[in-house]
Amino acid sequence: MGPQSAQPNERTEDVPDGFGVAVVREDGKWQCAAMRAAALTSLAAAENELRELRSAGAVFGLLNIDDEFFVIVRPAPSGTRLFLSDATAALDYDIAAEVLEKLDADIEDEDLEGADPFEEGDLGVLSDLGLSEAVLGVILDDSDDVYADEQVNRIAREMGFADELSTVLKRLNR
Repeated sequence: MGPQSAQPNERTEDVPDGFGVAVVREDGKWQCAAMRAAALTSLAAAENELRELRSAGAVFGLLNIDDEFFVIVRPAPSGTRLFLSDATAALDYDIAAEVLEKLDADIEDEDLEGADPFEEGDLGVLSDLGLSEAVLGVILDDSDDVYADEQVNRIAREMGFADELSTVLKRLNR
């Protein structure tokens, strides 16, 4: 066991608990697949992994970070569409800070400190796939009583891929 074998272990310590799931809608059917752990720490890694899927249908990622917040990542030729369920997470999580930066959100750390959780980004990111802004808003309104993984599950139920998501999460022991 040389120094090379120690590096991956060091990296995994920095990976938050949670999961990333790539969701694809092709030919009227939903498919879900687990994303690599790097997607939980790097927005660029998540975007690249989703782009590699090269599906003719819609592709997006749902990232549940530490059951604290979630990110919706939807690559598109015109630029990635993003949604962050809790902008205050940027104080503690690099990936949330990356999302705010990519959104060009004019939010300083001072604005986040002591603030109640608030969403940032494209509330209509999945509206053309069956998740309206209003429904996503209702899911977010329940955030005081619900963890991020439950919110992601509710998104899956609303959109019609709950069984596919459940299969992936069982494989991940979630």
